[in-house]
Amino acid sequence: MGGQFGVVDESVWGKSRGLDRELGPYPLVRHLLDAAAVALFLWDRYLSEGQRRCIAAGLGMPGDPGRARSWTAMCAGLHDVGKLSGFQLCDRRAGARLSEALSRDRGRIGVERMPHEVAGMQAASVVLAVLGCRDGDSSVNGAMRRVAEIIGGHHGRFHELQEFHPANMDLLGGPVWAAQRVAHAGAVFDALGRPLPPQEVEAPAAVLVTGVVILADWLVSQETYVRARHEAPKSTLAAHFERSCADAEGLVREAGLLPVELERKDFAEAYGIAGEPNPLQRSVAEELPAAVSVQDTSAGAGRRGGIMLVTAAPGDGKSETALEAERVLSGRLGTRGFVFLLPTMATSDQMYGRVAGVVARQAGPEAGLTLTHSMAWLNSAYADDDAPGGLRVLTCEGDEGGTAGAARREADMRPRRWLRGAKRALLAQFAVGTVDQALLGVLPVRHNALRLLALSGKTFIVDEAHAYDPYMQVLLGRLLNWLGAYGVPVVLLSATLPASVSDQLIKEYLRGTGHNRSELTGRSFRAPYPGWLYVDGADGVCTRMSRERREEQEAERPMELRVRMEPVVHGESGGLGRLAVIRRLLEPVTGGEGGCALVVCNTVAEAQQTYLSLADLLPARGEDAVQLLHARFPGDDRELRTQAVTAGLGRSGPRPVRRIVVATQVVEQSLDLDADIVISDLAPLALLLQRAGRCWRHETWWAKHGCPQGRKRPAWASQPQLVVLDPLAAGRGVPAQWGEVYAEFLLRETSEVLNRRGEQPLAIPQDVQELVEEVHGHSANRFVWSDPAKSAAYTAYRGKELAERSVGRVLVIPRARNVPGLHRLHHLDGAEEEWEAATRLGADAVRLLCAYAHADGTTTLDPDGTKPLPGMAGKLLPADVRAVMARTIPVNAEWFKGEFEPHKVPEEWAEHPLLGDLVMLRQPITDGQVHPVPVGGKALRLDPDLGLVRQ
Repeated sequence: MGGQFGVVDESVWGKSRGLDRELGPYPLVRHLLDAAAVALFLWDRYLSEGQRRCIAAGLGMPGDPGRARSWTAMCAGLHDVGKLSGFQLCDRRAGARLSEALSRDRGRIGVERMPHEVAGMQAASVVLAVLGCRDGDSSVNGAMRRVAEIIGGHHGRFHELQEFHPANMDLLGGPVWAAQRVAHAGAVFDALGRPLPPQEVEAPAAVLVTGVVILADWLVSQETYVRARHEAPKSTLAAHFERSCADAEGLVREAGLLPVELERKDFAEAYGIAGEPNPLQRSVAEELPAAVSVQDTSAGAGRRGGIMLVTAAPGDGKSETALEAERVLSGRLGTRGFVFLLPTMATSDQMYGRVAGVVARQAGPEAGLTLTHSMAWLNSAYADDDAPGGLRVLTCEGDEGGTAGAARREADMRPRRWLRGAKRALLAQFAVGTVDQALLGVLPVRHNALRLLALSGKTFIVDEAHAYDPYMQVLLGRLLNWLGAYGVPVVLLSATLPASVSDQLIKEYLRGTGHNRSELTGRSFRAPYPGWLYVDGADGVCTRMSRERREEQEAERPMELRVRMEPVVHGESGGLGRLAVIRRLLEPVTGGEGGCALVVCNTVAEAQQTYLSLADLLPARGEDAVQLLHARFPGDDRELRTQAVTAGLGRSGPRPVRRIVVATQVVEQSLDLDADIVISDLAPLALLLQRAGRCWRHETWWAKHGCPQGRKRPAWASQPQLVVLDPLAAGRGVPAQWGEVYAEFLLRETSEVLNRRGEQPLAIPQDVQELVEEVHGHSANRFVWSDPAKSAAYTAYRGKELAERSVGRVLVIPRARNVPGLHRLHHLDGAEEEWEAATRLGADAVRLLCAYAHADGTTTLDPDGTKPLPGMAGKLLPADVRAVMARTIPVNAEWFKGEFEPHKVPEEWAEHPLLGDLVMLRQPITDGQVHPVPVGGKALRLDPDLGLVRQ
């Protein structure tokens, strides 16, 4: 291509690694054309209708989506223009092939080294001016500035734009180099039909365009893709671009990014549930469509989304309700697919299995569904053990020694598993995972723009919205603000969310849609309980579940929960001793009639002690009579234990005659359990209600469809019962061993409220929200001068809450409508890598591998010495890495403070990206006995029945 912008010099290279040296490197211009072609296809087939509207409006082209499409592709085609700089010299062989004209006119290349994305950002204004781009009246949103920021951000981190003085442009090469930057850009510009440039680009739209650019670049940088095009007969640039456009569909399909249309089924078939939807679910299907306004989309005006809050008791089918809401919202608001987020990896694993069935029944096996959390690849339902090898993405060539610091590396990928790579899982049409993966989108980490792109095209569902601390609430609120700006429909689910928290989250969303803070001051968005509330993003109008349906839902699964407060003393063996009280309460279960009981403990240590006490009580009842479940089992063991617990206490059975499950907080959320009685340590009231949700959970279902094996509840279980073990009622304080698991103030309030109720049963769902507000709601009357202990506890609680919120506000990126420059999305220098970011305060953890040191000097993964550490004498295979990681346990990093050196992994693992960060506990074995290891004044050992014991 030549003409107005000059003749392209194809000696300028874009890719070289893994290519045939005889053919030379892959020309930069062809890589740019590849990226532009794939960006066009991503616009047409990957982006949702809502995303396209948002980008077009943000480019000032609401009535001309075709022009917005072309300029999105233009940004992709400009992304590597900065490689016409010192980058060309970072590969000696490739640099030696540069044309004589370029070689003679290097200017001051090498005087100041910089990453090629920064070089491209610096050169953008000159290139864009030649293409006819002009800034509008706004210096912040000016198109030339924003496009330069997009070019500078295509490796995941935005840089502050500080343009060179014209006299310093020769740091990027002389006039010949500058002319080639224009020629390369002109080749892409011509291929796209010379679209009329924008004058302004709003920050939220620029972030989405950056995400498209990153995605297109990753796709066309796959080694097999580049090699195939490089080895094909050389063609004109126009023909090359045509082929790139033609090949884009296969490339996107192979990556698992091609969306599918859901074939919507009726309720029972879609969710695999016998029977009709309950009144809550039916209300969403029948009443929500009228609430979602059909907003004006004339001249391409974008819809502004809406946020929905669903409140119901545990076990009322909120997950299916959310998916019904998604069906309505995605159809009205232009999203494609959904992301379903939960508080923990364990709950995400459970939900993944349920959602997989829903998607498969309506979309078939071609649908892209991913599980996204840090250990998702260990989930047995999700993982596979493909042999090593496969595709690579050539993200960059060489170490440019740029200001960003660390050298770039190539990322491993495998065919048809592209979406399982780091940072890519959220890009799938359907995703299930931990909320942390989404919150990284509003922290100043690399590739946060890609996460926002991934989230902005889907309906956004957050389960257990009550489970997040004040720090995470700030992050979630900021994410909702950005999603509001993108018009993304949001569904929040909770059984115990205080109105003060739901108000904050809803208002953050509405500020994102464009509502002023002053408009929202004094407004409250109270949802019925049980029921739902929908707030329209355009006008802020609230719609609530009808009273008729609400009353039907209240009558659907009513429960009169008996709450008994049992005074206990921790660490004593007398009549009020905690273990003695538990044994007494479980006498009906351990006796002849049996039954199923759930005992929920506040700490792992107390769960282990409780298990030992009860296992001794039932030694002849079989090995499954008492089960233990907590977070300090190796991953593979914990997964099996979770499956065993949910099978025994699940809805369909088989239900055991006698079963006691001792667990920690891991059973509070999203585990479908039904116990005849729940015994719990004192906890904040909202969490006690969550635990109580595992009591008689399936009673209504069994009343209609019959109990598993026809086995009814034992006679002693005449009503659902929650027994709370209350040390405060015994005149003792909060047990020292609980540490800071829960705020003392919330424990005191909960004890006071429940003891004050006496024998009055708790009506569920009618009493739930009132009790939650009484303990967890904001009130000005919590400081009591006449009760110094209570006031001190309240002061400490509020102080910690305010401190956590303050930390969140410091770390989080700006609101979507308050971004002065895209570099503000990476405002903390040196903290842009995801492993440096914290989505949870106090979450500094390490993964511990418990190994066994034998007398002969060998170390193995098992005490019998039959499983040696892999990779000691050969290459580590993916299956080896998975086997090791499946045996790890997340623990507090403070345990090993100052003592990491003795617990380092073997040298053969030190450089591995996963195994290198492990802490290895080498438990000595003598005479067949495993001995504990002293660490930080405690002794650690892995017990096959108890899990990791720390004494």
